[in-house]
Amino acid sequence: MSKEGLPQIAQVAGAEGLRVAVVTATWNAEICDQLHARAVATARAHGVAVEEFRVVGALELPVVVQAAARTHDAVVALGCVIRGGTPHFEYVCDSVTQGLGRVALDESTPVANGVLTVNEEQQARERAGFADSVEDKGAEAMIAALDTAVTLRRLSA
Repeated sequence: MSKEGLPQIAQVAGAEGLRVAVVTATWNAEICDQLHARAVATARAHGVAVEEFRVVGALELPVVVQAAARTHDAVVALGCVIRGGTPHFEYVCDSVTQGLGRVALDESTPVANGVLTVNEEQQARERAGFADSVEDKGAEAMIAALDTAVTLRRLSA
């Protein structure tokens, strides 16, 4: 499980008043909806203003994330890509990862990559923050985005 080494950050001090966008794919809807709900709940628990956006699939995330990065303190990108029987999985995962990383650097805005890349649906369920899940990647992505935004705020002060 990828949770090994994860820092324990339950609350991000100084996040109040930040403006965060959550951009979520709708492909694999049950998983994505859960990731989305957990990210939004985590943001609201921190006193953060949240704007929510939906796109069809993971490949559409980077362009909408880039637009949101221009007007928000941080962006959380959420989706779920499940391996199939063709190389398409690798192309999608690589494209999304490269795109989101480029947006963060080009816009100097934290972009948390909460896109699950798994071999099967059960692995996604284990990471999506359901009551019986081992991990909560939607919440974790939001924590990462908020923590980075607070750090950047301190650097520019």
